[in-house]
Amino acid sequence: MRIIKIFDTTLRDGEQSPGASMNVQEKLTVAKQLAKLGVNIIEAGFAFSSPGDFEAIRTISNEVEGPIICSLARAREEDIKSAWEALKDAPKKRIHTFHSTSDIHLKYQFRVSREEALKRSVEMVKLARSFVDDVEFSPMDATRTDISYLCEVVEAVIEAGASTVNIPDTVGYSIPIEFGEMIKTIHERVKTIDKAVISVHCHNDLGLATANSLSAVINGAGQIECTINGIGERAGNCSMEEVVMSLRTRRDIFHADTRINTEEIMRSSRLVTKITGMYVQPNKAIVGANAFAHESGIHQDGLLKEKTTYEIIKPESVGLYATKLVLGKHSGRHAFKSRLKELGHILTDEELNKTFERFKKLADQKKDIFDEDIEALISEGVTKVPEVYSLIELFVSSGTKQKPTSTVTLKVGENLIHRTEHGDGPVDATYKAIASLTDTKSNLLKFEVKGITGGTDALGEVIVSLEEEGRTVRGHGADTDIIVASAKAYINALNKLAARRKMSS
Repeated sequence: MRIIKIFDTTLRDGEQSPGASMNVQEKLTVAKQLAKLGVNIIEAGFAFSSPGDFEAIRTISNEVEGPIICSLARAREEDIKSAWEALKDAPKKRIHTFHSTSDIHLKYQFRVSREEALKRSVEMVKLARSFVDDVEFSPMDATRTDISYLCEVVEAVIEAGASTVNIPDTVGYSIPIEFGEMIKTIHERVKTIDKAVISVHCHNDLGLATANSLSAVINGAGQIECTINGIGERAGNCSMEEVVMSLRTRRDIFHADTRINTEEIMRSSRLVTKITGMYVQPNKAIVGANAFAHESGIHQDGLLKEKTTYEIIKPESVGLYATKLVLGKHSGRHAFKSRLKELGHILTDEELNKTFERFKKLADQKKDIFDEDIEALISEGVTKVPEVYSLIELFVSSGTKQKPTSTVTLKVGENLIHRTEHGDGPVDATYKAIASLTDTKSNLLKFEVKGITGGTDALGEVIVSLEEEGRTVRGHGADTDIIVASAKAYINALNKLAARRKMSS
């Protein structure tokens, strides 16, 4: 049984999804979860691209144990040196450098010859190798590159010191039979291929990223580059959960597996959703809300008799457990802490106290407390943002014959301030009152609301995106009252904007 390495690029390529950027604390939180998941390599960012990415890579290098920590770098000296500076404290580190090889890119984007591209690729791999023992090289747009030239580049960078050669389908152009044949050809033609691992990085523009990656495994690839929930540029990347569970479910075909702790898949998916604000479609394989739901009478009949009639994956194997009542308003701190530990959360005493306080308030409002509710309470503390503004009180009135009105009381420093506003609806009125109290000039780009569990007393989750002077932030709020959740999300985002203004001043 071959073991396929999982190279997770959620924090780099995944973050390049429009609106999915993360701050340092959010990246660190995801990286720690990826370590629990058991990925082999975390591509923590692109060090040269921004001070934020550099700091995130450095922080993750210092605080996350287990996986290899990697930084992307163009085939430029300044990029590679920046990657080294960000990575140098990591116990296990990798520099991933790249240069385009397709004639389309070389002619129109880089305006260099094949010979120049090859020379620069080799030089930069050698430079990266002078800093770290683990170097990966990607010939960008490989699937539209002349195969003979591609093999020449691959052989040259291996000789220069690359221990991993990644074959990217940069624009999602290839199809499985073609992509598999390309990997097979590289194996056959490149004389030094036994000195390196072949990796693949497939984009999903034609909906074939997972299929192409699996075809590559059949033909000798030893590493797959992927993201949680398949997020990434344009239509996204190969989905980590799909490729991992495909290998595990069909070992008879692939004769390969990963060392991923699959029970952490759902938790990882939900965490990335909350932090990026990018919800998973209900019919998404493995992690979608409908992935293990059965409505057809025929399917339900079969499942009641024998689960394997219509389920090829056990829900428990990806961390999806039947929701059950485990805690209530009479539960104590010890029981709550124990349940958190079962769910994989180890909190500091201060974090535990704050989360327990939120739990008790929720238990007074909601009869049944489910695991999903507890996860939502935890997520409220995912990003530690100084509270410039705190919601103290909210009163709304609305109806078919009454103009929606909202009165909001905020704490700003040691002062309590309040305001009443009218709006098109209770959320609009609330947001107008908050905007007036905080004197914000931000624009609301996105407002999303979702019920975490079933029932009319379900905990509601709201995610908003705000933009101010080129800065875009996301705010998250959860409450049984969706208006209160909306207010929390808006204030959370405003606190993030305030923190960014303070950092830049």
